[in-house]
Amino acid sequence: MPARVRSFRHRYRQRHIGRLYSGWLHLAFTVCATVAVCILCLLQLRAPAWYAWLAVPLTFVYVNLMEYWGHRGPMHHPPRGWRRKLLSGVYRRHTLRHHRFFHSDAMAFDGSRDFHAVLFPPVLVVFFLLVTVVPSGILVAWLGGANVGWLYAATVLAYFLNYELLHFAYHTREDAWIGRLPGMARLRRLHTWHHDPRLMGQYNFNITYPIGDLLFGTLYPGDGVRQGKPVGGPAR
Repeated sequence: MPARVRSFRHRYRQRHIGRLYSGWLHLAFTVCATVAVCILCLLQLRAPAWYAWLAVPLTFVYVNLMEYWGHRGPMHHPPRGWRRKLLSGVYRRHTLRHHRFFHSDAMAFDGSRDFHAVLFPPVLVVFFLLVTVVPSGILVAWLGGANVGWLYAATVLAYFLNYELLHFAYHTREDAWIGRLPGMARLRRLHTWHHDPRLMGQYNFNITYPIGDLLFGTLYPGDGVRQGKPVGGPAR
């Protein structure tokens, strides 16, 4: 592990991880809370028509693109103007902390307390549910009916959990069993390349599936070229 990463991890643990923090409890809360609310949404369905189920793939693509633009935008660029107070914490937590805690040549956490640097804080999970999923779900239900609204909310929650678990998996040890799951090796490589400081501001912004990266030409293939051109210099 590079000395700069080891030094930053030590400072991060001292400043940001409380004495009573439990990584496994953090992970359990994320999984259990998300699954519980997702099941609650599905239990509200009342004989949905076939077209209502189209909400699932459409929502999947929509959230994938929101993941892409959220990561490419405020998570990697310091916000200015009226967005500064609202989004500065997102940039600080992701670029200034997460990317310094995990470097492309030091991707694995050392122990369960390091889950703090990977998973969203519980307060942000609650914020995500109340401030984003609830209002957008009400709007979708108003436009498409109650069943469509519940399917939309359930898909967003399932995608969020998928995001958290995949991101968690990328930061496990290379020899962990999770790396042998189908497709995991490829997804881990994409995220590892994103953690290279030369690439992180330009390529591989999808944490889950690279739909947005493919659509907008920011998928780094790992062979030193992108669309026939050499990879650029330092991240912007």
